[in-house]
Amino acid sequence: MNSAKLFSLDGKVALVTGCSRGLGQAIALGLAESGCTLILAGVSPPDETVRQIESIGSRCTTVHLDVSDETSVARMVENVFSTNDKVDILVNNAGITQLGHTATEDLPVEEWDKIMTVNLRGTFLCSKYIGKEMIKRGGGSIVNIASTGGIKGVPRAPAYCASKAGVILLTKSLALEWARYNIRVNAVAPHYMETDMTKGLMASERVHTALVNQIPMKRFAKPDEIVGAVLFLSSPAATYLTGTVVAVDGGCLTI
Repeated sequence: MNSAKLFSLDGKVALVTGCSRGLGQAIALGLAESGCTLILAGVSPPDETVRQIESIGSRCTTVHLDVSDETSVARMVENVFSTNDKVDILVNNAGITQLGHTATEDLPVEEWDKIMTVNLRGTFLCSKYIGKEMIKRGGGSIVNIASTGGIKGVPRAPAYCASKAGVILLTKSLALEWARYNIRVNAVAPHYMETDMTKGLMASERVHTALVNQIPMKRFAKPDEIVGAVLFLSSPAATYLTGTVVAVDGGCLTI
């Protein structure tokens, strides 16, 4: 293979969930810059993401999606394939975290259920429905956004960590099942990132300093710093990778 084409995504169609801001926005823009046509799926209109993608001369469309609702996911897929003949890449990015990092003994079961429904059920539903179309069309790449919290755990975040651990095992299970259909399923596991989800942590100098001191690189990651891993797993450079979890963690898992 021509090495210049190893990372090219020209002509590919990528669907990204939860891309109105932060990590999802950075991933969508990175895919667009690499040659993809983007389908942006989410509850909130990703107007700023659309503006940024169009400003670099790339094409994108938007579609409403509530990843926790199977009817919404099924309708989204129907809408997508009414105007597109394929989706080459699915990035399951939509997710939520625990509010306030409540002690586990005080965690309402309703919050547990909501986090599991969005993070794990949502990844399953989107993979199920898009995967069915990828099987029909001869293959594709699915990249799930997990977390180091799903590998090593985080205090006061049992629902979030359990949901992301579930995403990792879902990734491995689908990779085994769908390899024969030429569908690769991988995951990226970021550590703490500078996004809206971590604003509360960064607002407290004491908490932020304590967390940073646990990271060998001594800082949170910026959203752009996860993009390379997603592009790699989506590209021809990774055609023999499936069931892999790439940690983008500043070295924290080495401790």
